[in-house]
Amino acid sequence: MKEHPAGERLRALMRERIVLLDGAMGTMIQRHKLSEADYRGERFADWPQDLKGNNDLLVLTRPEIIRDIHEAYLEAGADILETNTFNANRISMADYAMEALVPELNREAARLAREVADAWSARTPDRPRFVAGVLGPTNRTASISPDVNDPGHRNVTFAELATAYEEAAEALVEGGADLLLIETIFDTLNAKAAVFAVERLFERLGRRWPVMISGTITDASGRTLSGQTVEAFYNALRHAEPLSMGLNCALGPDLLRAYVAEMARVAACPVSAHPNAGLPNEFGEYDLDAAEMARHIGEWAEAGFINIVGGCCGTTPEHIRAVAEAVAGRAPRRIPRPPPACRLSGLEPLNITEDSLFVNVGERANVTGSARFKRLIMNGEYDEALEICRTQVENGAQIVDVNMDEALLDGKAAMTRFLNLMAGEPEIARVPVMIDSSKWAILEAGLQCIQGKGIVNSISLKEGEDRFREQARLCRRYGAAAIVMAFDEVGQADSFERKIQICERAYRILTEQVGFPAEDIIFDPNIFAVATGIEAHNHYAVDFIEATRWIKQHLPHALVSGGVSNVSFAFRGNNPVREAIHAVFL
Repeated sequence: MKEHPAGERLRALMRERIVLLDGAMGTMIQRHKLSEADYRGERFADWPQDLKGNNDLLVLTRPEIIRDIHEAYLEAGADILETNTFNANRISMADYAMEALVPELNREAARLAREVADAWSARTPDRPRFVAGVLGPTNRTASISPDVNDPGHRNVTFAELATAYEEAAEALVEGGADLLLIETIFDTLNAKAAVFAVERLFERLGRRWPVMISGTITDASGRTLSGQTVEAFYNALRHAEPLSMGLNCALGPDLLRAYVAEMARVAACPVSAHPNAGLPNEFGEYDLDAAEMARHIGEWAEAGFINIVGGCCGTTPEHIRAVAEAVAGRAPRRIPRPPPACRLSGLEPLNITEDSLFVNVGERANVTGSARFKRLIMNGEYDEALEICRTQVENGAQIVDVNMDEALLDGKAAMTRFLNLMAGEPEIARVPVMIDSSKWAILEAGLQCIQGKGIVNSISLKEGEDRFREQARLCRRYGAAAIVMAFDEVGQADSFERKIQICERAYRILTEQVGFPAEDIIFDPNIFAVATGIEAHNHYAVDFIEATRWIKQHLPHALVSGGVSNVSFAFRGNNPVREAIHAVFL
């Protein structure tokens, strides 16, 4: 798919120097001390809701103010203008009953910024200016309940967020945005919905635009509002292959430094940062002056942390001018090239590298495999069911598998409810989730609930290549790794030859046709029971071991998973023998 030319231009520019983003829009608007009448203008004079504070509306009612702010930032040295669209989405605009205006707001905001940027580019053709279409976080969160009495409740769904983001993004690119900026992310699931939406938009339009992603560390805990660390946040969104990944808002440059350094350590892409001008004072104003901001940012540049830098709340053209001077002549951060690895996350990261030992998956939250868990779920005793997950994590599970495949259960509803409740339990949510189902609808419902990078269990060639490709592409778009069963149109692979033939075929389809990262492919070549009394079964364990060896030798970076307990199933009820078989097998 062809990319907007701004992508390569910006990448080339970032190889030469640190790129300047603009500063705060709201801070500059506040200087005008606008009245309710200013926000309304003639067009909205009789609007039934109060409109003061709806800054996005000013692109329609007071466009000269927004134009002048854009001009001031370019004059100060900014390379990239952000559109005045932080809340210009259907969800946020519902507060003003202005949902129908969302396309117009985004189009006009992008067009206005485009005009200013083009005028400056014409004056200095050797220094083009760019327009970033801003997609803000919305005023709702997909990972946190608004009801303290019901931690599983949500007031917005992934699908609603994706629809709202796609509508806004389409209007931004229609208006002339060079790139999209998903920013001030306090809940990674919201950002995953935004990524899903823009990928769907790009597919529909047959063209890509560069995407910047910027999260928000809310306090000294070093976590987003929804609880993720910087590396967990990065792992959850790296599938977007963004132009840059960074941090903005909430903190000043002094407190944000450690987290920008962490992003610079882990990100295999350019790093952006646009901090606040310190913390707000008792009047809600920001006191960090331009010189002090520039001193901090200059040190970041000297340390090699940044590729793109600007300002957020409290910053002004004076701050951007000082920052531009502070980073002038400083080398941009060098982009690391870490070795391929399956990089998962819950609230915390789980990186499976060549040095990793066995990764333990807790599989007791499974209605088909645990009679106790099934009984609790069927009775609606979710709090007690959560204790099973908590115990597994306490006992060393690094991933928690959740399965709701039961004929008498609404699997989609149960999966959604349980994963939402898990999200409110930090002791459980710190590890990645494996969403386990034989039904794609349940898998997809689960994918729309997890803010980290999880694993789909599973997909296969059972229904043919077209369905396999479709599901793999969706796994990729949701940002998940996938267990791929050694199962094709004929059936499950029950011999060494069939195992490697199916796995190689699946690998080629995934890596060569779908663009699925090899390190996110986890093959399950099927562990079957031995010692069943049937001679043909005697080689099942050896066949699995040999298939694993072959996969590691011939399918680079792919991982292997297996249900070890299956090998001893013929001895169910005889735990000492089963444990001995498991030990030998491992």
